[in-house]
Amino acid sequence: MANIKSAKKRILVIETKTLRNKTIKTKIKTLIKKLETAVAEGDKAAAQERLSLTISEISKAASKGIYHKNNAARKVSRITKLVNSMN
Repeated sequence: MANIKSAKKRILVIETKTLRNKTIKTKIKTLIKKLETAVAEGDKAAAQERLSLTISEISKAASKGIYHKNNAARKVSRITKLVNSMN
């Protein structure tokens, strides 16, 4: 356990940031799952709509430093490829 005041504050700040990061990552995972179900059902209009929403959320997370830019780019690439593969 930390004894120094600044170290105690850092622990509190890290807990707050970890909680924020977890909620945003969970939200993105849920959006991706919903997108995949729309693709599995063959609903192209819903898939396109969910794709744009999911991409914007991933981009926001990357700009805030929650995801590394390459990780975000990989996620966007994979979901875009998935939607574009629909006939």
